[in-house]
Amino acid sequence: MDVLERYEPLIDDFDAFLAACERPLPSVVRVNTLKTTVERARAAMDEADIAYEPCEWHDGLFALPEDQPGTNWPYVLGWLHGQEEVSAVPAEVLDPQPGERVWDACAAPGSKTTQLAALMDDTGLLVATDNNLGRISALRSNAERGGVTNVAVTHEDARNHSLKPFRGPDSEEGREGAPYDRALVDVPCSCEGTIRKNPDALEDWNLDHVDGISGVQKGVLRRAVQTTREGGTVVYSTCTFAPEENEAVLDYALAEEDCELVEFDLPLDHALGITEWDGETYDESVRRAKRIYPHHNDTGGFFCAKLEVTA
Repeated sequence: MDVLERYEPLIDDFDAFLAACERPLPSVVRVNTLKTTVERARAAMDEADIAYEPCEWHDGLFALPEDQPGTNWPYVLGWLHGQEEVSAVPAEVLDPQPGERVWDACAAPGSKTTQLAALMDDTGLLVATDNNLGRISALRSNAERGGVTNVAVTHEDARNHSLKPFRGPDSEEGREGAPYDRALVDVPCSCEGTIRKNPDALEDWNLDHVDGISGVQKGVLRRAVQTTREGGTVVYSTCTFAPEENEAVLDYALAEEDCELVEFDLPLDHALGITEWDGETYDESVRRAKRIYPHHNDTGGFFCAKLEVTA
């Protein structure tokens, strides 16, 4: 737990935070509304004798006492998808609409991708990008099991995401005519917030890795802003507590791209983004971001921010 102690100045009840990090993470499933309704899914779980508790803030999320939520027939049929509770936050904040063009910049293994497709009623275009072929296989499998048909999967580094399929082979790659209405940037991170699911998550943690991966995060977020139309929405999220990967990345994007952070409602207990850390200061608007700590809602740790493209 030594790594976590660096965050003691940020956390309201640090003892409760540490105690929560040591407890196993509850199993949660999301109802896949492309294949069923919440009511039918509840009836199916009752029929399969699966105990469940609704998550108060989202009527399609259910906590299960079993450690293996995938060992039941509603899951096998694609009616349910195992997804950590706070992992469902970014897609809800992005709020994609049917018929829109949406980019999921770091998509695999596909929990958020399939959630986005359901919110879009499987219409419009959902581009799901990842640079790891092994994880793309899981992404395709989850999309197929979930009945998703509006997704186009691309294998590439999101920092260099190509717009040529939208513009033709000789088109420029600048901001003008950006094709996406919304983009989800749930970036790879140091994964500190997953310690309840993976107790070994911090064994290889070091500050050099944090600093290195924050450079990747900045590049992906910049590309998402560049490829989203004026007035469009970009949501940035991580499962880490590190300000270097959270507020510092937002601060960088605000300085480099035409975007601004906007307020959003989050029906979960949370803290606000911070404006100072380790001798660094960030734009005051990063306080509009949300920090979710494990002891707040008995979940994993998470960070989420919503940006609007301004030009």
